[in-house]
Amino acid sequence: MVEWLISDQLVDYNYAVKFMEKKIQQIHNNLSDELVWLLQHPPLYTAGISAADDDVVEKLFPIHKTGRGGKYTYHGPGQRIMYLMLNLKKRNKCDIKLYIRDLGSWIINVLKYFNIFGEFKEDRVGVWVDNNGVEEKIAAFGIRLRKWVTYHGIALNVFPDLSHYKGIIPCGLKDYGVTSMKALGIRAPLSKLDDILKKEFYKIF
Repeated sequence: MVEWLISDQLVDYNYAVKFMEKKIQQIHNNLSDELVWLLQHPPLYTAGISAADDDVVEKLFPIHKTGRGGKYTYHGPGQRIMYLMLNLKKRNKCDIKLYIRDLGSWIINVLKYFNIFGEFKEDRVGVWVDNNGVEEKIAAFGIRLRKWVTYHGIALNVFPDLSHYKGIIPCGLKDYGVTSMKALGIRAPLSKLDDILKKEFYKIF
């Protein structure tokens, strides 16, 4: 059984990490159900385990070093953050690459509801869209596993302030931009998006 938690208020990043670490230990010990947590953070940058210092252009917001995979990314209001705490061992899917592909399929299927056609790139983790001939990232992935229980997850740009990305080189990719559903002309209430996320989740997971 998968539990769903939706936070209406902005969630402090450090609190979220501590919450996830406690939760995944409970899941591993069969003391808690798996969890998908939908939330938003206040503006901040996170540095994954592959982050390079020269990817910071200007420290516009606090930087949090984290154990997730990936480099620098931005979190802030207008993003739908999806933190997934799933036991891959119980699901008989102890394959990290498969898990990442499944995450990509999930988000791509959700975006189709809004006539946005996303793509998953094997060499560039995340979900990408073609915006007038320019490839731009609409969803960033940053995951971690402990004893085959996942945590961290996905940041989907719904209507964030894209200028906040200017302080970093997102994911260390200088030649690609970032976009959002709003920038593509789609205005989607988070409540509607959440309903579709939940519906499509069960088709993949």
